[in-house]
Amino acid sequence: MFISQAFAADAAHGAHAAPFWQAPEFLVAIAFVVMMALALKPVSRAIASALDLRAEKIKTRLDDAQKLKEDAQDMLARYQRRQAQALKEAEEIIAHARAEAERLSKQAAKDLEDSLKRREQQAVERIAQAEAKAVKEVRDIVIDIATQAAEKAIAEHLPAAAAASLIDAAIKDAGAKLN
Repeated sequence: MFISQAFAADAAHGAHAAPFWQAPEFLVAIAFVVMMALALKPVSRAIASALDLRAEKIKTRLDDAQKLKEDAQDMLARYQRRQAQALKEAEEIIAHARAEAERLSKQAAKDLEDSLKRREQQAVERIAQAEAKAVKEVRDIVIDIATQAAEKAIAEHLPAAAAASLIDAAIKDAGAKLN
């Protein structure tokens, strides 16, 4: 019953209550709203400043990332150019090596052919020398045999004085023919 009496007293007092703008609850609410409005401005500035600072940091990071990306692309392009240049140089070296090998092969074949021709010529010259030597030896043998046969024939058929003069003439004649 105590609660109902307090409620009834309150209701009776409410009938004679002051207008709503004079009520302490309304004044507290107005003071709260004004305080919040006054506090909201610096708080919103601080929040906006913090958000701007964070946005600037993010923008800086994005700019740095973009710059790093461009640097990486430039570096990649440089390395690709270097690789292409190295491949071109390698191809040129291979082509030069092939040309040099071809040239050396032709030179070696020519040198071999020249060497074979020289050896063939030397062999022909040796054969000619051997042939000339053999002809000379046969000629010397034939001359010796002919001389001995002539001496024997002359000794049997010619007197000694005539034979000696013929031998001397033949020796002089043979010396002149050999030279």
